[in-house]
Order: sequence, then C-alpha cells, then structure tokens
Amino acid sequence: MSDENKMNSENETTIDVEVEAIPSMDAYAEEIEQSLSNLKVGEIVKGKVLSVNDSGIIVNIGYYCDAVIPLEEVSHQTDMTIDEQVKIDDEVSAEVVQLDDGEGNVVLSMKKAEAILVWEDLQKTFEEEGFMTVTVSEAVKGGAVCRIKGVRAFIPASQLSVEYVKDIKVYVGQEIKVKIIELDREQKKVILSRRVVEKAELEQRKAHLLASLNIDDRLTGTVTRLVKFGAFVDLGGIDGLIHINDLSWTRVKHPSEVVKEGDKVEVYVIAINREKGKISLGLKNVDDDPWMVIKESFKAGQIVEGKVGRLTNFGAFIVLAPGVDGLVHISQISDKHIQSPGEVLTVGDTVKVKVLSIDSERRKIQLSIKEAVTDIDKKALNQFNDHEDASTSLKDVFGDIYKKMTQ
Repeated sequence: MSDENKMNSENETTIDVEVEAIPSMDAYAEEIEQSLSNLKVGEIVKGKVLSVNDSGIIVNIGYYCDAVIPLEEVSHQTDMTIDEQVKIDDEVSAEVVQLDDGEGNVVLSMKKAEAILVWEDLQKTFEEEGFMTVTVSEAVKGGAVCRIKGVRAFIPASQLSVEYVKDIKVYVGQEIKVKIIELDREQKKVILSRRVVEKAELEQRKAHLLASLNIDDRLTGTVTRLVKFGAFVDLGGIDGLIHINDLSWTRVKHPSEVVKEGDKVEVYVIAINREKGKISLGLKNVDDDPWMVIKESFKAGQIVEGKVGRLTNFGAFIVLAPGVDGLVHISQISDKHIQSPGEVLTVGDTVKVKVLSIDSERRKIQLSIKEAVTDIDKKALNQFNDHEDASTSLKDVFGDIYKKMTQ
C-alpha cells in the first residue's frame, strides 16, 4: 500500500471512532422515555433533599426533573417544624402521587410512603421480638393510644406497667419503651406492652444484683409488703425478706410493730440463694446486739434479776435485758414437783435466777430459780451466823425463806 493510501486509511479510522463516541439525539430521547416509563404513580422512590422551605421540599430522584413534596405531605409529626424534620442532603423515601402537576413537576408524599414502610418495620420488629420507643398521645377507656408514623397503636391498661396503674392520664405525653405483642396488618391492629419491657429490665437488674451481692453487705431499700412472718424489702429490682426474728433484738408479734409499707430502711444481707433468687435480710443493727453486753456483764454462777417473758410446757423464759432471755427448765423452777411452770409463775413476774451457763455462739442461757433461792438462803444463813445470837430462831429471822427450806 502506498504512503498516500496509508494516510487516508488512518484518517478514515479516526473519523469513524469519533462519530461512534457522540451520543445521538435519538439516544437521549430514548433514555428520557425510558425514565418516564419506569416511574409510576404509587411507587416508592428514594431521593436526595435539595432544598427545604415553608411550602415543602425539592428532591432529586434521578428523574429528568426534580420532584416536589408539599408541606402537608412531609410527615405525620405535627409537633415539629419542617426544618426540624428534614435537612438538605438527607435521603428520604416518598410515594409518587403525580407524574406531572401541570407545571412539569413530579409530586411525592413522604406521609404515604411512611404509611406503607411503617407496617414493614412493625412486622420486622414484631417477628424479631424487638423493642421500640413511642409517645403516648391520649388516654382512652381501658388503656392508652400512641401513633407510630400515622399508625394507631393501643396499650391496654394491664400492659402499661408491672404495677397497678391507677391513673392512665399520667402517661400522656410520656415517651416509653414498648414491645409489640399483637400485630394484624389487614385489620390495622397493633397492640403494645410496656409491662413485658419492665419485666425484662427487672429480671436483668435482678440477675446483676444477685451476682454482685455478698453476705453482710449493707443496702438501702423500701418496705413493700408486710406478712405475719416478716417484711419484704425492694432492693431495686429484687425483693429481699426480713424474717420477723431479724427485725429487732426484742421479740415482736407482728412486723408492723417495727416497720410499715413505704419505709426506707437500711438492711444487711444474711443469706443468698442465687438459684432461687432469694435474699434473706436483717434489720437489726449488729452494733446494738445486746449479746455483746451479756457476754461482758453476765457470768456463770451469778444471781441476777429478770422478768418472766414466756411460759412453755418445758420451762419459763426469763427476760434479762432487751432482746436477751434465758431458759429456766421446769426442773429448775422449784424444789417441789410441778406439772407446768404456770403453777408457780406468771408472765410479768420479777424473779431472781442463777446463771448456770452461757453459750454465746448459740445465744442460749441456762438459768435456775431453784438454785438462786438456795444460794440466797445460804447467804442469809451465813450472815445470821456471823452477826446474830444463835438462840434466835431461823424462822423468826427469815420467815418465808425458812418455810421454803423446811418444806
């Protein structure tokens, strides 16, 4: 091939490539027509917010023209301004309402898209058993109502709290965490529960508290319930029991003698059953333990004075100090044989007793009235021998004591 022909050939090739790279007007028209045919009324599209003003929003949806969202079609939220709800460059979802509003604009509605998408979100949340946050809008008969992006949801009164709700109106305006417990899209029915959320949170706090507690820990709680055998105290997620014997160092017949419902009390942990989730508490202050005084003040062999606190078939309990009593066994009450302590003693009697033994660990004191009387009589006799004329009758000096010795 000649040089001239080569040059002509190269020039022709270059011209062909340049012609293929230039899109034709027909291609532009086809592209626009394709985009027009793809966009349909009722379709949900996504777009980028270009501008926000008092009349609405301008959105780029990748169409040959921008779309408009009128103010009234922006959101179901009426307590927020349009500037608070949407910002420039936000991505929004909206439903196509009109392809041409007469001025060449595509008209969209975020509200209508929300109404469709919210059910999809609700269905997903329901199936995954997730939680969501809602604001109570009104109190009605039997419960409370809230709006979830335009969808009406109902919270029965029994599902508002784990505790009894006396006045539903106090929840109006409150933002609460709930769980969907019933959902029917066809019937437009959504039932929510705050109660199950609270129960889950309580169980979580309970587990954490049980894991962190130790014996002798001191805690502050609130008395929630009184029963004949003790008082229940809320420790912040779990109740602990103060047994009636651990309410006071002195004997009480009913917990109401010491505490009442609603009282704030400081308690200490006596026992923990992590498997059963039970905590035993004490209200008695260890520093006020009367046994600390007993151990220092009383010793075996001493004769002391006390009052009859209780009578049983096997003996009598003598109160020696507040919170401390000792047992006089029936065999230690009198020299004479008796069938029951009530034959010679009455509750409230003041008596002299001899301390036979003290078991501080088991908190038991053994006493004897019989030996106390004998020791007192012996002491009196010794005093008589030291200071009185031997010709004087013991009966004249001791009277009743002498009678007990000779009977």
